Amino acid sequence: MLYRLIARNLAPHKAPLIAIVVLQFLSTLASLYLPTLNADIIDDGVVKGDIGTIYSLGMWMLVITAGQVVAAIAATFLSARLAMGVGRQIRRDLFNQVETFSAQEVGTIGAPSLITRTTNDVQQVQMLTLMSFTLMVTAPIMSIGGIILAMKQDVPLSGLLLVILPVLIIAIALIVRVLVPTFRKVQHQLDDINGVLREQITGISVIRAFVRRDYEAQRFDTANGALTASQLRAGRLLALMFPTIFFVVNVTSVGVLWFGGQRIDSGSMQIGALTAFLSYIMLILMSVMMAMFMFMMIPRAAVSAERIQEVLDLVPSVADTVDSVHVEHFDGHLSVRDASFKYPGAQDPVLAGVSFDAAPGTTTAVIGSTGSGKSTLINLIPRLLDATVGHIELGGHNITEVTLESLRKSIGLVPQKAYLFSGTVASNVRMGKTGASDEEVWAALEVAQAADFVREMPEGLDAPIEQGGSNVSGGQRQRLCIARAVIGKPSLYLFDDSFSALDYATDAKLRAALKPVTTNAAVLVVAQRVGTIRHAENILVLDEGKLVGQGTHDELMRSCPTYQEIVTSQMTDEDQEQSV
Repeated sequence: MLYRLIARNLAPHKAPLIAIVVLQFLSTLASLYLPTLNADIIDDGVVKGDIGTIYSLGMWMLVITAGQVVAAIAATFLSARLAMGVGRQIRRDLFNQVETFSAQEVGTIGAPSLITRTTNDVQQVQMLTLMSFTLMVTAPIMSIGGIILAMKQDVPLSGLLLVILPVLIIAIALIVRVLVPTFRKVQHQLDDINGVLREQITGISVIRAFVRRDYEAQRFDTANGALTASQLRAGRLLALMFPTIFFVVNVTSVGVLWFGGQRIDSGSMQIGALTAFLSYIMLILMSVMMAMFMFMMIPRAAVSAERIQEVLDLVPSVADTVDSVHVEHFDGHLSVRDASFKYPGAQDPVLAGVSFDAAPGTTTAVIGSTGSGKSTLINLIPRLLDATVGHIELGGHNITEVTLESLRKSIGLVPQKAYLFSGTVASNVRMGKTGASDEEVWAALEVAQAADFVREMPEGLDAPIEQGGSNVSGGQRQRLCIARAVIGKPSLYLFDDSFSALDYATDAKLRAALKPVTTNAAVLVVAQRVGTIRHAENILVLDEGKLVGQGTHDELMRSCPTYQEIVTSQMTDEDQEQSV
């Protein structure tokens, strides 16, 4: 999977890839040739006292060294650029894939894990790609060339390699074998600690309000301690690897000098040849060290590649099909027939057999207790989730048969949690209509009852908005989100409890301002307050995912006990006395 992921992203970069291989090949050949030149300088120049030979071979050695340096620098530069490009492409693919996920896929993998996979996991694969170009291309050339040239210097002494290399490879392989599950555990624990930290940052006000700092600190310490323990285990294994390699290298050097000295003494070998042989042994062992260093990185990168590929291979439950048609305009008539939704693995559906119609120019309200399925119903219409049973039509088109883009462009959604993006007031409102003029933005703000507080901001439409809208109040966030939905003049408005942060006066002004701009669109409102929806043409009452009542306020007060309970629970003592 690791190879498949890297190879797929390297495919568009064949030219620089070939250049890197050629440059690394030339750099390695130069490194292999230098010990032979050094041996010739010693044997033909120093030993014989031939100054001319020393100068000529020395100059040639400088030229080879300069070429080796230039080739190595160029290869490293291209490798870094190519590895960064691979990392950028993988992150782009991950982002694009996550953008297609419904809430179901995000919930399955988890937001903290998706963040870790897009950052830390990609970094592991990116680093392996860089090291592959700088080490894996060099290591086999250097080891094979080193063995051949070492044997050329002295065949009997080369027999030491038959003992040294297997010992080194077996020792490192045993360490790497233990590293794989350890690195896999580390990546999962990174998910856990990101999840805890994200939850604590998001809920910091709740933690402080309920004096839970010590408890949350303990939760973080537990996750942090587990991650630290796993990383220490991996660190100990890595720390064991280098002493093992250097021990073998030093023992090899002693062996070469011992046996080589005896062969020089017997006249079977020259001093320069022993020097070159020792250099080649060091190059061979260095190539093995480079390969082992790669093998240290491969286990963690392989785990990261598995996690990345899991996201890339995940098929979104909500997606266009080859038969999906693009619709330019919907007339706004909404028809829901026997819609049900059940989460995978759940025993009972969240929503069961809901049917209703919403015509243009009318308001349909949805009310019910917490957990009754109101938000789930809203999410089914723009296909943030897909109904498991039944079907939904907008403008006479089955929503599963039209493209997601055309469907969602025709819907103005104001979610339950009002969310703004970092930017300005104008950039957030223009999300509802790309390229909208300032006049259109101000008109939408007027409808949403947001124009007054925007005018009070020194920068007006260019006033900065922090991530999540943290620098404005909850009511202001809701009104800006409503303006964002209004500016596009959609065929269907979905307000998911979007007036909860507004006072009654602002709520009334907003509903009055919405009336003229929604004459050609259907409006679906989820609300907790009866006062917000009592004048709706049709009110849906949900209880435990089932539609238990449907009609006007007066009709439901006569026929629906659940609606009567909701109304009664929101009446003041004075209202109840008057009703009695």
